[in-house]
Amino acid sequence: MIRSELIQKIADENPHLYQRDVERIVNTVFEEVTGAMARGDRVELRGFGAFSVKQRDARIGRNPRTGETVHVEEKHVPFFKTGKLLRDRLNGK
Repeated sequence: MIRSELIQKIADENPHLYQRDVERIVNTVFEEVTGAMARGDRVELRGFGAFSVKQRDARIGRNPRTGETVHVEEKHVPFFKTGKLLRDRLNGK
């Protein structure tokens, strides 16, 4: 599902809301989650999962084409851990 499909589904299920308002709500939620993660905070949505940021240390990598060693700088990457409710639902429990 992409963002526009999510907006359309929420708008269809809530006919009392205008589509532009639903779009604003969805965009605000995503912006807040992104902003919190950019600050290094953890975002937890009970029953769904938790978004956090993990740090990967600098390392020596290898260019797969040439085999040449390359220095890879440290970086921060997004990480998502599913909640128990979501895991159980995906596994048919």
